[in-house]
Amino acid sequence: MNLKPEKSKRRLRRVAMLPSLVTLLNAVCGFAAIHFTARGMSEPNGLWLVRPYELTFYAAAGWMIFLAMVADGVDGFLARLTRGTSGFGEQLDSIADMVSFGVAPAFLMLRVMESGLKELVSPVSPIFGSIPGKLLWLIAVTYVCCAALRLARFNVEHGHESAHLTFAGLPSPAAAGVIASLVLLFGEMEIIKDTSAAVPVISKLVIYLLPAITVIIGLLMVSRLPYGHLVNRYVKGRRPLSHLVRVVFLAFFLFWKPELTLTISFLAYAGIPPVRWFWQSYLSRHPALSAQNSSVKEHNGVTEP
Repeated sequence: MNLKPEKSKRRLRRVAMLPSLVTLLNAVCGFAAIHFTARGMSEPNGLWLVRPYELTFYAAAGWMIFLAMVADGVDGFLARLTRGTSGFGEQLDSIADMVSFGVAPAFLMLRVMESGLKELVSPVSPIFGSIPGKLLWLIAVTYVCCAALRLARFNVEHGHESAHLTFAGLPSPAAAGVIASLVLLFGEMEIIKDTSAAVPVISKLVIYLLPAITVIIGLLMVSRLPYGHLVNRYVKGRRPLSHLVRVVFLAFFLFWKPELTLTISFLAYAGIPPVRWFWQSYLSRHPALSAQNSSVKEHNGVTEP
């Protein structure tokens, strides 16, 4: 009886160079985000240390995550453009996404919260030295596990297809965008906190809500709630002129107040589907209210131009 293990007959011989390089850029940006996050925690002068161009290490980590999102969108476009979609690209993309949108955001949240809680709990670090520290670690681990499950499920159900208009569950780049935008907003408020009395209050509210938001978006990633594909559903093809006007206004606000605009946009994208689901579930338990709501819509459709 032959007990020798069979050698795999499948051997990768060719890969699409340009899409693969952009995907690797995605992973490099994720690693850079982890690097900047670690350096920010090691600074002795407090949570936010203003650097040239008003960048901090935590803010730089947040922007690296957004740069990884750009690379993640471009590599798929290049793969389709060069007809280089393959199983190799699919697996490489998932590994890069796990670094940039799974590990990096969780680590960023963990380090920012450790720094932010220094004034309240001592010591929070090392991370297992206090109950808040243990809770934060569990929250970060929950997010990482949800991101891994989300990416694995997507690979099994979709592969390298790109024609879908919706996602089942919150996409991992959008989940990472929620965390990164909140960190950027918090950093911006810490820099301008002397300009208004309301800024420190909002800043503390953001940092205290960050762990709860991290858990929620982690669970949304593994949910079955439908999320629209931003490019395939809202950008591709012909759209009304009003749609173009809204995009232009969004680009203007993104240039004017990038941290605030990104935070509102990502929170809205992540939050609208669960709010819609809760509202529909509430209407299904109250048929009278549902019928009244339908009659109001029908009436408005008839009377309004």
